Amino acid sequence: MTFDDYLTQIDDRSAALRSAVAAAPSLSLRVPGCPDWTLADLVEHLGGVQMFWTVVVSSADASAPPPKDKTDFESPTGDLVAWSASATTQLLDALRVAGPSSPSWAWWGGSGAPMNAGAVARHQVQEAAVHARDAQETIGRAAPLPSAVAADGVAEFLSVPLASLGPWPGPPVRIAFAASDGPTHVADLSPSGVAVDPSSPGAAALTVHGTTSELVLGLYNRIPLDSLRVEGDASVLGPLISWAES
Repeated sequence: MTFDDYLTQIDDRSAALRSAVAAAPSLSLRVPGCPDWTLADLVEHLGGVQMFWTVVVSSADASAPPPKDKTDFESPTGDLVAWSASATTQLLDALRVAGPSSPSWAWWGGSGAPMNAGAVARHQVQEAAVHARDAQETIGRAAPLPSAVAADGVAEFLSVPLASLGPWPGPPVRIAFAASDGPTHVADLSPSGVAVDPSSPGAAALTVHGTTSELVLGLYNRIPLDSLRVEGDASVLGPLISWAES
């Protein structure tokens, strides 16, 4: 996706979350994908995340996160859905003003992913999309992630969240994620970390098959990854899931 596509998807998926919340009989419903949270907590979480990255992107400083007093937001009062819409608008405005190449601090510095507003926008697509699906599941209307979002989600997860974890704690292993409606992505896990789609030849010890949406939701622990079709050494899957959850 282009930078403009990222902004469109952040807007669309954030609106999808609010639509599900507006249809809920109560904001106190528990969220299956985040069992410690109610729907109200979910909305406040995504809004707080978007407000945080608004400050980060606006500062255009990749050297350090903003001071805590700049991101110590008060809990929302009043109309929670309207507050969420305002948080999304602030993030989108900040990203548009900054542009994709503007420097930005990010927690994934050790992953090798870019430290700029474009990478922030890319990750915020996944943040909004997965949490929108959380809200939909809460009201009994869980839907697959949109194809454009899911198609980028596997590679983004492997190269940003997973790669930010540092050295793989187990023996070196190659794992493939084969999408029925998209590309196959390969990850080499080793003491050197995660290498995504390596150029070196070799067969994967484990291949996980599913739609792009299923693979993303599995990696984010929204559906059991081992419920998908698995070929090869299934013993690798448990350690991978535990490591990813960290």
